Amino acid sequence: MEIKKTLNDKELTLEISGRLDTSTAPDLEVVVTNDCAGIEKLIFDLKELEYISSAGLRVFIKAQKMMNEQGEMIIRGANETVTEIFDITGLLSIFTIE
Repeated sequence: MEIKKTLNDKELTLEISGRLDTSTAPDLEVVVTNDCAGIEKLIFDLKELEYISSAGLRVFIKAQKMMNEQGEMIIRGANETVTEIFDITGLLSIFTIE
């Protein structure tokens, strides 16, 4: 997994590529925990994300809870497989997906 960060004032975009699973989710969690202080809009660009496991979902849920208190979170570009996982787990109703 690779994470590309783009900060524009109080908007942070995280472009995630590869596989977000048990071995890589902790890396994303560190970025979310350390880089989102003061952020009002967090955007996850998932157009290059191939796979997400329950460990990855947990990081998105943590990020959503954090952003509920300080702004908004948007998920963009998720492929059909990732979107289906969000749907099956009931997270489509929690996340803002574009």
